[in-house]
Amino acid sequence: MSDTEIQSTGGEVVAADVAPEAAQAKKNRKVREGIVVSNKMDKTAVVAVTRRSRHPQYKKTVQQTKKYFAHDEENDLNEGDRVRIIETRPLSAKKRWRLLEVVERAR
Repeated sequence: MSDTEIQSTGGEVVAADVAPEAAQAKKNRKVREGIVVSNKMDKTAVVAVTRRSRHPQYKKTVQQTKKYFAHDEENDLNEGDRVRIIETRPLSAKKRWRLLEVVERAR
């Protein structure tokens, strides 16, 4: 099979030259972007994701922050890095996300 051939996998068409991360992101997995708040664990980083929504009664914009435990295979994340994480199978009791890419390094 050449680099540009198309491969069919059970109803889904995936290009052979697409990176594995990009192919997995097409499976409707949730992707979140946040900031690393802790990297003290081995191969795990805590990512804080902030979302903004309007309060239903007062109509004021409120921020809600949730922390996710993400798998970091190379242990290369530092606190303050802006990262993108993707939903995955359970890796431990609390870890259900893994690192997709580093958007911006901390200064």
